[in-house]
Amino acid sequence: MTRYVVAGVDGSAASAAALRWAAAEGVARGLALRVVTVSPRRHGTGSAVGRRVATAVAEVRRGHPRLDVVAREIAGVPERVLNDVGAGAELLVVATRGSGGFPGLRLGSVALGVAADAPCAVALVPEESGGSGVPEVAVGVDGHHPDARALDLAFETARRREARLRAVGAWRLPAPYDEQVVMPVEEDRADWEDGELQLLEEALRGRRAKYPSVAVLPDLRLFGPADALVRASGSADLLVVGRGEARTSRGLGGVAHAVAHHTRCPLLLAPRH
Repeated sequence: MTRYVVAGVDGSAASAAALRWAAAEGVARGLALRVVTVSPRRHGTGSAVGRRVATAVAEVRRGHPRLDVVAREIAGVPERVLNDVGAGAELLVVATRGSGGFPGLRLGSVALGVAADAPCAVALVPEESGGSGVPEVAVGVDGHHPDARALDLAFETARRREARLRAVGAWRLPAPYDEQVVMPVEEDRADWEDGELQLLEEALRGRRAKYPSVAVLPDLRLFGPADALVRASGSADLLVVGRGEARTSRGLGGVAHAVAHHTRCPLLLAPRH
């Protein structure tokens, strides 16, 4: 049975960038690539959208001649179709925003719908991203409640990319010091920070033993979780987070939702199961 990555495209420059990212990821993982265009009605290969998609797919095929690439167009509601197609995929890749929306919009409705509901891992790819020059994967780690799927995905991705893994933990001063009205004694602050760092190290311990080749950099930040992760995304090549606890069995938790809106590098959301 063929294992594959799905890339959702709409003919926009942003989706072409996401397609290139998906192709590179497929090659790195040894997976096939399935390119899906979804619209309320079929555009056809002769339409402007169809021509732009065909050009983007042809570029990918030229760049990766050994990659198994199949492209198709499906009529329907984009996020629903992509989530259905993604049910059998290893990874579902979309741009953070496509051809719709308005100037300044960071996260489109399709990207949000896929991030919230797709059962497989999801990558949200911004049209432009930075990086520090040193290959680096960042992962959000809650030392109190570690997300096993996000940690597994982050360590495996860092191993495959031969990248450094930055494990980003966030912490806050306890009340009333968190309001910065009263400053804590420096010794107390150091003790609280040491306790949070120990929790972060403990969350990483088992996977450090499993992935001895991965260089891990624990990075504990005195910020809220979303703020810490968005800041880390500015120098990372990839940011990995869990979906978080939503109010229902579907959807995104608050941290993942905020990071999806503001990430500065590709964001990889761990699968639900």
